[in-house]
This record gives sequence, structure tokens and C-alpha cells, in this order.
Amino acid sequence: MSLREEVSLLLFGLLLLAIYGLEFILLMSYVVVWIRRGSWKHIRLTKFDIVLHVLAVIGILCLLYAYFVEPYWVDVNSLTIHTAKLRQAGLRIVHISDLHCDTIPRNEEQAIRIIRQLKPDVIALTGDCLNHASALPQLQNMLRQLEAPLGKFAVKGNFDVRSRSGRDLLENTGFRWLEGDVVTVQKQGETVTFSGLGFDHPQAARDLLQQTDGSRFNVFLFHTPDLIEDIRGLGVDLYLCGHTHGGQVALPIYGALITFSKFGKKYESGRYDLDDTVLYVNRGLGLEPRPAPQVRLFARPEIAVFDIVPE
Repeated sequence: MSLREEVSLLLFGLLLLAIYGLEFILLMSYVVVWIRRGSWKHIRLTKFDIVLHVLAVIGILCLLYAYFVEPYWVDVNSLTIHTAKLRQAGLRIVHISDLHCDTIPRNEEQAIRIIRQLKPDVIALTGDCLNHASALPQLQNMLRQLEAPLGKFAVKGNFDVRSRSGRDLLENTGFRWLEGDVVTVQKQGETVTFSGLGFDHPQAARDLLQQTDGSRFNVFLFHTPDLIEDIRGLGVDLYLCGHTHGGQVALPIYGALITFSKFGKKYESGRYDLDDTVLYVNRGLGLEPRPAPQVRLFARPEIAVFDIVPE
């Protein structure tokens, strides 16, 4: 966590503490007046009191929304990328990330329905599949039902690297781990390259990408955006990642409070165009496991769709 994120998180916590601490004191003062006078009529509301009450109510409504609504409200973001590296046919890639399958199902069935309707050629999964080993059948059932005729590729995130399930997370799902691999897919005579690395092997990025053909459209998968400034000039056209959750809790205008990226808020979510590379940071579909707050606020779970088309 960067210093800026630590400071922003501390200030946000202090703000909440101040609002609800003062609200508690104010409500207790009303109770004291009622006990002494035997009536609420003697309570006088100042402008400060009203503002404080409004802020406290808004905070409670935001908490309810962040817990009961937004974690289940999947956002489908569609992007079109034009490239001179394709001349005849286009390719549709659906990108999912940070599923964090838990003991209680969340967005798995909804994601299956959405992705089926999108009819992707390729599905890319950029890590953090599982929160608890007991949810492994749920994860595998979801991934098994996702269809993509040209391939389903995945890379390991930090949770996957630490997984103690004792089994291959992708077993019998049709997904293939990319762990320093370069694979090609073909559609109507066009060739697109996919390469990827697990979270525990970031140092191998340059050697891996030097194996790719710069004349082809190259897609690189990694769990975090942390390699984006190391792989410039290595022929990556589209870099897909997740990890940040868009902050999972974000504020209007300011954005994500924390991202756990070495770049902090620089690449917190969405699309970034850098030289000849498009970076996309997916907000993910799930939630960090407890004790992390089980909420999303202004950082909806996401499925991203990329139509790679001839220029």
C-alpha cells in the first residue's frame, strides 16, 4: 500500500469516526434533555445538528447499498480496439478477474448468463479465483459452463499462488493456465497471440514477451498492472489484469481509496493508453475475503468485453 493510500484510508476512517462519534454524542444529549425535562419539545436543532444527522443517514444508506446492492450489480464494459495487425476478421475477448469464489455464491450464475450472451471467441481470466477451498466445486462449475471456441486462458493471482486447496483450480474446466506460455489462436486466417505469467513470476515478463511476434496482435495476461511500465516496447497490444477491484470502495471524484498496486492510484481501474499498449484494469467480480469489508461502493463488479477489429 502506497503512502498516499495509507493517508487517504486514515483520513476516511477519521472522517467516519468524527461523524458518528459526534452523532452519538448529540443523540445522547437529546436523551439527557428528555430525561431532565420529560419531553422532546425542549430539544432545539441547530444547522450543525441537521447537517450532522443528514451525513449520518447518508452514510448508513451508503453502507446498506454497498452491502446489499452493488456487490451483485455486474457492470458489462464494452471496448473496441482497432488495429492494423488484423485485416479481415475481428476477435471478441471477454475478460474476467478476481472471482474470489466464496462459501456463499455471489455473481457466478449471473456471469455465466452474461458471458453466454456475449458469445466470446476467447475468455481471459486474470487470477484470484478462490477465497475458500470449500468453494472449489462452485468455481469449477462456473468456469466449466463458460464457452469460448478459440480458447479459455488464465493466469494465477496472489490468492491462487497461496491456494491450499490441494487441487488444480482449473481441473476439468477447459481453462488453460498460462505460466510463461505463448499460444496463438486463429480466426478466418487471422492470428492473435496470448501470453501470460503467474503472480509469482513477474521477473520473467521480458524474456516471455521477446518470444512473441510483433507483427501479430499480442495480448498479455498478468494479475496486476504492476508490469505495465516494464514491458513497454515489447510488442504488447493489450495488457489485461485485475487485482485492484477498482478500490472496492471508491469515492466520487477521488476514486479508489486503496488498490494494493505498486503504482497506487495511477492505474486503479479501466482503460489506459500507453504508447502502443492498451492497459485494462478489471474491477473483478468478487470480494476480498473477511476480515476485509464485504462491500463495494462506486466500484461495481465487472465483466469487460473487447472487440479487436481491423483498422
